Amino acid sequence: MPVEITWWGHAACTVEDSGVRVLTDPLFTRRLAHLRRRRGALPPPEAAVADVVLVSHLHADHLHLPSLARLAPGTRLLVPRGARRAVPGLARLAGQRGLAVTETAPGEESVVGEGVRVRAVSARHDGRRLPFGPRLAPALGYVVQGAARTYFAGDTGLFDTMAEEVGPVDVALLPVGGWGPYLGPGHLDPGRAAQALARLAPAAAVPVHYGTYWPVGMDAVRPHEFHAPGAEFERLARRLAPKVTVRVPAHGERVRLP
Repeated sequence: MPVEITWWGHAACTVEDSGVRVLTDPLFTRRLAHLRRRRGALPPPEAAVADVVLVSHLHADHLHLPSLARLAPGTRLLVPRGARRAVPGLARLAGQRGLAVTETAPGEESVVGEGVRVRAVSARHDGRRLPFGPRLAPALGYVVQGAARTYFAGDTGLFDTMAEEVGPVDVALLPVGGWGPYLGPGHLDPGRAAQALARLAPAAAVPVHYGTYWPVGMDAVRPHEFHAPGAEFERLARRLAPKVTVRVPAHGERVRLP
């Protein structure tokens, strides 16, 4: 049975495998601080329907409390260890909405439904809730294993042990950009994402984390960093990982893989 991926924009995806809906880093807003959604309609209500939600790290464009407030009561939520202390609003929201929050760390597994397991893996990214306080929580990726093995990288830089820690996967959801004209450390651009793809060697890949949000008033600053990363990743992947099928969905589009 193939896995189905719907990209809602930025790092938000729904992974459907073995009858289980997994939602990653939901961000369902037109505006976040200085960022404006420039492309793709806001996700419909069904985007918030999930059996489990995976939060990769504590930055507000990945752990977005108003988006989590759209989840149905009882929805499971996997977050990095330390998230509830670092983000007090998360504990309040969980209590108000009846969300089942589980903190996790690299190497730990959770079972969702029948036959689907979610394993947290390392990421190389500053996982703190900025700009508030010194509390640390690890940035994570996740491997969803059902009929297929799907790697959601979250936000990460390229690191030597990535393929070893992630293990064999069938599908990789890789970040290829960001929300501004310049990427800092701890991120993948199309070239580094294609290198990661060559190391991971999945059957299929989908680029995410680009082409959705951009700073207000900066539309004309390095616009290729907004528009081009998905297609550029696909081009470089053909050279560095020619056996991998790359799909570049539009916002809200569902693709079946591998």
